[in-house]
Amino acid sequence: LMVWLRRCTHYLFIVVVAVNSTLLTINAGDYIFYTDWAWTSYTVFSISQTLMLIVGATYYLTFTGVPGTATYYALIMTVYTWVAKGAWFALGYPYDFIVTPVWLPSAMLLDLVYWATKKNKHSLILFGGVLVGMSLPLFNMVNLITVADPLETAFKYPRPTLPPYMTPIEPQVGKFYNSPVALGAGAGAVLACTLAALGCKLNTWTYRWMAA
Repeated sequence: LMVWLRRCTHYLFIVVVAVNSTLLTINAGDYIFYTDWAWTSYTVFSISQTLMLIVGATYYLTFTGVPGTATYYALIMTVYTWVAKGAWFALGYPYDFIVTPVWLPSAMLLDLVYWATKKNKHSLILFGGVLVGMSLPLFNMVNLITVADPLETAFKYPRPTLPPYMTPIEPQVGKFYNSPVALGAGAGAVLACTLAALGCKLNTWTYRWMAA
């Protein structure tokens, strides 16, 4: 019975975390609309994707103990996002399917660290967190390369009028020293370690809750 309960809890966690990961990253391409704030939005979206990917992937990886499951988790997120954004695409929302698999190479690095350090959790948190945090903003640049021209898209698909507090006062040129990838990677490398630790802790909590 306990094995069955643990498996059900495990699958419930995977579904809940993966669905929420998808919901939180569903608008990750929207920075193409905010031309004045593109780099700011790009950095924030890169960090959010990094954190949502690593917490679920680390949980899944440490639960199964099998290198490769982090990549499988990223695939789950990718498919969920394809389904969700595919529906938006059918409604006329501009979207290129090639943009979402950028999660996969970062998850592969996480699997590689887990395997190379002989399933050492602390190494996974430290090295895996740094690698995922630094790599995803770089891979996320594929978004900018593959989507249509931002200005063309913005005029073709006009957004609703922004509320006053969201309206840019002037173009934010040089907002983050013209290096959104570097800023996203730096912040992501620090924050991803924390979220990787949370992923491991979620695993521990799950077992303790089931054993109680």
